[in-house]
Amino acid sequence: MPVVLLQHGGLTSLTGKTGLAMLRHRPGPIAVVIDPAHADGSLAEITGIDRDVPIVRDLAEALPHQPAVAVVGLAPSGGVLPDPLRRDALAALRAGLSLASGLHTQLGEDPEFKQACQAGQWIWDLRREPPNLQVGQARAASLSCQRILAVGTDMAVGKMSACLALEAAAQHRKLSCRFVGTGQAGLLISGRGIPLDAVRVDYAAGAVEQAVLEAGAGLLKQDLLLVEGQGSLCHPGSSATLPLIRGSQPTALLMVHRAGQPTIERLPQVPLPPLKELVSLCEALAAIARPLGGGPTPKVKAIALNTARLTAEDAELSLEAVRSDLGLPCEDPIRGHADRLLQALLER
Repeated sequence: MPVVLLQHGGLTSLTGKTGLAMLRHRPGPIAVVIDPAHADGSLAEITGIDRDVPIVRDLAEALPHQPAVAVVGLAPSGGVLPDPLRRDALAALRAGLSLASGLHTQLGEDPEFKQACQAGQWIWDLRREPPNLQVGQARAASLSCQRILAVGTDMAVGKMSACLALEAAAQHRKLSCRFVGTGQAGLLISGRGIPLDAVRVDYAAGAVEQAVLEAGAGLLKQDLLLVEGQGSLCHPGSSATLPLIRGSQPTALLMVHRAGQPTIERLPQVPLPPLKELVSLCEALAAIARPLGGGPTPKVKAIALNTARLTAEDAELSLEAVRSDLGLPCEDPIRGHADRLLQALLER
């Protein structure tokens, strides 16, 4: 279905990462983007994303492009829609479009949105806890496939993008590979996974386990399951990484880091540990809470380095510095060479 992204200032902000991820990775059609701050601009020049999608001011200007679904591409602080975005979301429903939202606020329960949604339309609130959850029991270790979990040094460093680049590289090699989304963008792009931050903490590992078991069903020993990481062990406000490790029972880890970042991005008073220490910590955590006979303990096999803020020359210097320091393969999968990361992850 062709979609209209409700971006509203998010083309140049971390709050717009859901929409930006869809623009970068969604294989289906994106008809138009609404962002009054950048209306009539070039998407490629504004974002660096090589995709020809018009940018307009509001829903009225978007409708001639014939979208069928409006997608909230922002994650505003507090999960509440800013007034301009709310107006366009309601206008989309009243114009006959359906609506997808990853906000913590459930738009489908909002009286005004419920009234605007008519027969044949739907509101998909992604952030709903799946039904019938159990506590984690390490059942994913019984899967035959290789399970690669992305772990990061911070939030929003590119864990999902790295996984999707690896998925594309695997498909290019004709390998059987599936991606498990664990956040709103990953779910919107792939249609598979769970909204982890909507799950009660006691059931978080079990929810990951359930999603991984479902996605991994039928996969063989040589096949790949890429599990999107969330949050970071380094972030004082994040609680997602440990349930992901427990629930996915990974066979290998991919560390994702932004080049040259010394602290948590939004908490500059919180320093990041050296990468070597974080690699050891993640491996130690992944080595416990595993069943007997669950296979070798997982290792960090490669580093995905986000060099988006660097020139090509500085990016190569940063990549080489990490390779030298850790003795691990290191590439920026968005700039290229995701195939090299894939090869490192495939090696036993």
